[in-house]
Amino acid sequence: MDEDRAPDRRGGTNTLSARPRCAVAIVGGGLAGLALADELERAGIDWHLFEARERWGGRMQSLTVDGAAFDLGPSWFWSIQPRMRALAERLGCPVFEQYAMGDLLYEDDQATVHRDRGFASMAGSLRVDGGVKSLTDALAAELPASRLHPATPVRGVDRERGLLLADGRNWPAEHFVLALPPRIAASLTFNPELSPAQTRGLKGVPTWMAGHAKFVAVYATPFWRDEGLSGDAMSHSGPLVEIHDASPLSGRPGALFGFYGVPAEIRRDHPEALAEATMAQIERLFGPAARDTRHTCLQDWAFEPETASPDDRAPPTSHPEYGPLPAFSSAWDGRLLPGGSETARTFGGYMEGALERSAELAVHLSG
Repeated sequence: MDEDRAPDRRGGTNTLSARPRCAVAIVGGGLAGLALADELERAGIDWHLFEARERWGGRMQSLTVDGAAFDLGPSWFWSIQPRMRALAERLGCPVFEQYAMGDLLYEDDQATVHRDRGFASMAGSLRVDGGVKSLTDALAAELPASRLHPATPVRGVDRERGLLLADGRNWPAEHFVLALPPRIAASLTFNPELSPAQTRGLKGVPTWMAGHAKFVAVYATPFWRDEGLSGDAMSHSGPLVEIHDASPLSGRPGALFGFYGVPAEIRRDHPEALAEATMAQIERLFGPAARDTRHTCLQDWAFEPETASPDDRAPPTSHPEYGPLPAFSSAWDGRLLPGGSETARTFGGYMEGALERSAELAVHLSG
């Protein structure tokens, strides 16, 4: 076997078990992983990125209908989150404010609809025209294809042998960044094994929005706007507990999206009844025109194994307290680093948190 040699800062390799060696191996091709790869590439640091899915983006996924993209995962960011706006501007992805003009609808627990209750709850939030997945697609397109490894699941991490890939290969590296939800990272095997505190630290972090499902209904036009409605609706009857306008910047085609208040197991076991109840509710709220859809889609994140663990199927009732995992401050002499959005210091769980954590790790790995 060839001698193990340390990598250089820019694309060097070593021949441990005849495998390439890199400075940083990143596990997870969502926004956090891609943003870190982008930072390292611009800093001239050797990296490789591994993603289990065939696509990039993780929870940032879009449905495309008639040339318009509709977010199936996160949709919004806010003016207090500068990294997202800066990234969108750099990549040439237009940003616009959530549509918020018109009345709100409210459905009580008797399924009676009331109009003009409150205000547009997401007024002032920002969206990316073309969907937030356009950001991850653009990031991936700017990175060297030879360093990107989609459809390449990682089963474990060995400090000496490197990443243990599902196809039987090893990929040695100096540093390993787990740009994954911590609970998904906990499902990997580790050699040497993690300490009990480190394992508890990973498993104890809820994955933000992983237990939720999102329904999107696409129409030829946003007909509710002509009726003086914002597209916002809140319900104590369900199955959707909140609904919002999901139309693109041009307003064509129109779209509504909503979040379910139905437990994950019921969503899984009764899909046909759920679909019918969902359309009946939207018709109650927005009238007969709501039945005339161009396309509908239900994205249930609770059963996406790359996103959610079984523990995530009962989502937290409020935004968890996220942040760095203290037990990993010196894991494997600093070579094993959690890197998902849920480990960000100030915007954990959000897209901004993914960028924040990636920027922090890039500084650390460049030192």
